[in-house]
Amino acid sequence: MSTPEQAAPAPVAVPSPRADFMRRFLSGDLGFLRVIVGLIVIWAIFYSQNTRFLSAQNLTNLVLQITAVALISVGVVLVLLLGEIDLSVGALSGLAAAIMAVLQVKHGWDPYLAVAAGVLTGMIIGLFQGTVFAYFGVPAFIVTLAGLLAWQGALLYVLGDTGTINITNGKLTGLANTFYGETASWIIGVVVIVLYGAANLWGYRRRVAAGLADQAIGTVLLRIGVLAVPVIVAIAIFNQDRGLPLAALILGAFVAGFQYLISRTRYGRHIFAVGGNIEAARRAGISLGAIRISVFALAGTMAAVGGIMEASRLLAVNQSSGGSDLLLLAIAGPVVAGTSLFGGRGTVWSALLGALVIGSISNGMDLLNYDSSVKFMVTGGVLLLAVVIDAIARRQRQAEGRV
Repeated sequence: MSTPEQAAPAPVAVPSPRADFMRRFLSGDLGFLRVIVGLIVIWAIFYSQNTRFLSAQNLTNLVLQITAVALISVGVVLVLLLGEIDLSVGALSGLAAAIMAVLQVKHGWDPYLAVAAGVLTGMIIGLFQGTVFAYFGVPAFIVTLAGLLAWQGALLYVLGDTGTINITNGKLTGLANTFYGETASWIIGVVVIVLYGAANLWGYRRRVAAGLADQAIGTVLLRIGVLAVPVIVAIAIFNQDRGLPLAALILGAFVAGFQYLISRTRYGRHIFAVGGNIEAARRAGISLGAIRISVFALAGTMAAVGGIMEASRLLAVNQSSGGSDLLLLAIAGPVVAGTSLFGGRGTVWSALLGALVIGSISNGMDLLNYDSSVKFMVTGGVLLLAVVIDAIARRQRQAEGRV
């Protein structure tokens, strides 16, 4: 009796490199590349209309202008990773800056203690809002919408009849108005590149020793180069103007620190887990309440840091601090740069890249003397486009059976 021949296994279709690249691009895996391409297009358009746009002076001003928004966006990214939203960060940033200014100018506090009080205010308010959301079941949208109104009122109360408080203390104004000379700038740049390179090579060496190396050494070196090139170019541009801004170092430190927090720690993995699948996170034993409260506390803290940096740049706090389009920009930036509104997907680098995109559009329209009405409509259109792209990418991932 003859045995039937076994059927040959069906060949596995291997997509071409070009098709695989397009699939990853459309599904959001290469979101940063999409943002960088968009940023290059934006810069090219505005440069064609006004050559001053890419001047060293204007690019330095652009970095100073986006610092506050990007710092606030760092906290917003954490909230978005949970699949939630915080509408109070703008008003909270103004309140924290007002508390700092009142304590230092009117009550003679040491400037660093005044800054600490402002940051602590943001953290406490974030803890409060996170607790109401986590333990009372009130949607974060409603909690923070109430906070938006309440903290605007608190800002007016703190300022009192004064209305505007001018900041003249050199330690406070120096946060956003200090520039390092050419030699110091290059030393700082080299130190940053060396430390980043050493950390990556050390991590690669540890993975190799543990038999867990999933990347070639060339990939690690490429990652180091991806950071080194922008750092070198940025320092060269800054040195053509006033030098390396302290504000840029503060922003870079917070972005890098929080990126490490969410990508290299258990706490960060828990944030992604809660935002990706809350029921699975609960069954895995993750404390949902603790994660939610701590994330909103961090968002409040970063809102306060951003507000203080903005007050330092403008040399004053007034009744409109934290208002206008600050909230819109702080939320729009990360979304434009690829952080999903649906939770569980994004990076802290999106806070920086998104602020660059939104800030470049605003800065370019200012140079071209566009009306505020046009600026709002364009920014809103960019945000809507980013959300649509995010929804399409999510649908693509679901079609492929990925989260």
